[in-house]
Amino acid sequence: MDDTARQATRLEAIGGHYDKWLLGAAVALASLGIVMVASSSIALTQSPFYYLTRHLVFIGIGLALAAVAMRVELREIEKYNHLLLLGCFALLVVVFVPGLGSTVNGARRWINLGVAKFQTVEAVKVLYIVWLSSYLVRFRDEVNATWQAMLKPVGVVGVLVVLLLLQPDFGSSMLLLGITTCMLVLGGAQLKRIVLPVLLMLPALVLLVIFEPYRMRRVTSFMDPWEDQLGSGYQLSNALMAIGRGEWAGVGLGASIQKLNYLPESHTDFIFSVIAEELGFAGVCTIIALYALLVGRAFWLGMRCIEMRRHFSGYIAFGVGLWIGLQTFVSIGVNLGMLPTKGLTLPLISSGGSSVMMTCVAVGVLLRVSWEYNRAVRRQEVREDADVADAPAADAAQPVEPATATAIAAAMQAGAARGTSRMQQRVEPTFGRIA
Repeated sequence: MDDTARQATRLEAIGGHYDKWLLGAAVALASLGIVMVASSSIALTQSPFYYLTRHLVFIGIGLALAAVAMRVELREIEKYNHLLLLGCFALLVVVFVPGLGSTVNGARRWINLGVAKFQTVEAVKVLYIVWLSSYLVRFRDEVNATWQAMLKPVGVVGVLVVLLLLQPDFGSSMLLLGITTCMLVLGGAQLKRIVLPVLLMLPALVLLVIFEPYRMRRVTSFMDPWEDQLGSGYQLSNALMAIGRGEWAGVGLGASIQKLNYLPESHTDFIFSVIAEELGFAGVCTIIALYALLVGRAFWLGMRCIEMRRHFSGYIAFGVGLWIGLQTFVSIGVNLGMLPTKGLTLPLISSGGSSVMMTCVAVGVLLRVSWEYNRAVRRQEVREDADVADAPAADAAQPVEPATATAIAAAMQAGAARGTSRMQQRVEPTFGRIA
């Protein structure tokens, strides 16, 4: 076997490692979620551990799905990008099929699987992020240079938003719009071009709020929940009372009063208020720090992948980080009275089968990105060591002829300018070097 074959065999044998910070933050949040679901739901049913048991089952399923995602090569997923997009549309349409779709509190967002109900938009979030990452890889330069390439994903998310508003699901609609806008910016689209579609959408979104009575009540209750404390402001006023009772150190785990049928959805949308009441400001800071670590590490990983020209992996890391970060911000903002009620859960902590399982899948994909990045780094180090060992000393000391240097510089300049004349030089996303 020659040296080249031996080196290739050596490289194939090199694997990667999962990012310990990502894994640690996700495990810590999920563990805190189990504890807080048990505490916040203990008085909701006659069986004190009913919601805890369900949550543990969904966590188990989510871990199994995450384990599968962690073992699938990203390049294999990228091959099926068009099927992923079709899956997004199919999942949002199937809820309207009689016999499959299920209506809860006037919203048709679930499909009935017999043993449980599944909220399809949670799976759409994962599939859409992977598709958009693939699109940004395939049309990187065009997104930066042409309106058509930039507006295509805007049109796709517009159709998805229309399907979501028919359910209706205003919160997930805004989340998908936010993810799309941020990923287009990170993918190289010019900010001035993105501003125009956003400005055109704003009046339509305002009209959707004004002409829908229940959305308008949410806005008015958000502005002053104490005006109608027993009506439209009931949820927010009780959430604020729970947060106020927590003070610095909290009233103690399990000692919340607001969860005793005073605070609606205490184990799902408003679980953050129960955390603030029982664990206080210290517990709230711990939760926010763990989310900051998870999201920050995802963005760090995305930047490293972009630097290595692994754009598909990098955009997936950006997308998952944006999803978890934006949803966390909205959920906490709703509990603190900073944003109108949106019905979004706290990722990895709130009870909710669909949300828990799909967030676990997203974290599994993110860990796969970290594994492949680590593998690429280790293989690159082996290649560099082999090149240094094989390079003759005479070649290292041999000067480069002026004509050869000029030819190399010209070739590099031609490679940088390769593409159509309308393509502008691409500027990769950068937030500074993070150690």
